[in-house]
Amino acid sequence: MTNLAWNRYGKSRVRLVKVRRARDPHEIVDLTLDVSLEGAFDEVYVDGDNRSCLATDTMKNIVYALARQDPIEHVEAFGLRLAGHFAAKPGVSRVRIAASEHRWERLSANGRPHPHAFGEAAAEEWTTVITRDAGGADVRSGLTNLIMLKTTDSAFSGFPRDEYTTLPETEDRILAISMTAAWRYRPGVTDFAARERMRTALVETFAVHDSRSLQHTLYAMGEAALAMCSDATEITLTLANRHHLLVDLTPFRIDNPNEVFVATDQPFGLIEGTVRRQN
Repeated sequence: MTNLAWNRYGKSRVRLVKVRRARDPHEIVDLTLDVSLEGAFDEVYVDGDNRSCLATDTMKNIVYALARQDPIEHVEAFGLRLAGHFAAKPGVSRVRIAASEHRWERLSANGRPHPHAFGEAAAEEWTTVITRDAGGADVRSGLTNLIMLKTTDSAFSGFPRDEYTTLPETEDRILAISMTAAWRYRPGVTDFAARERMRTALVETFAVHDSRSLQHTLYAMGEAALAMCSDATEITLTLANRHHLLVDLTPFRIDNPNEVFVATDQPFGLIEGTVRRQN
């Protein structure tokens, strides 16, 4: 005897680009969205009865139709509208909307930002995950692939040593990271304009913090980001340490006063933590 213990289905990687042409200069929003539904769909799986099955192609079309009606000032607000639409469908008990926003920057012409020409930014993306069920809506926003490096004000010393430790202590090193951040909004928030301020806080803190370890910097960045938005209750940071190792040039009778490094991508240190606002 078997039963269907859990199910979810939806449409993934729906590509959506919206141009706000009514504005001068033009503005562009470039999203990749995932829509998924949970609910009373056992008959679809077990019996092949599709009467309760909203087609995933219909889900895609709903995204585009609502995008025409919505200014998409903030992807979180658009995601909440999508979640509300799908939550009203028969049999749906839980909706999950996940979105990545791809960053574009204005090209310059004659020394000025061009009003309707854009260049794709680096791999950094804004992210949003919205979950809606009978208990309400949960909104988690953030960013991924934010890559930063600084050439000093970073140390790592005083750590335990044993017979397997080869890493030398240092008071001055390159610190380079690829960062993913995700913060949670308190229930009922409708203004999501704080994300630029939170990103600025993360970037500026990384730059100026006198780091004793990447863990030390993680906490400082989390504190600074939460200080920028009273509606954010916690932030989780995932920091991949992009190691830069000092090259030993002594075999060639050449000194290396902290100038020549080899950049490695594997293996890498992975530092994670959640900073939560106290009640």
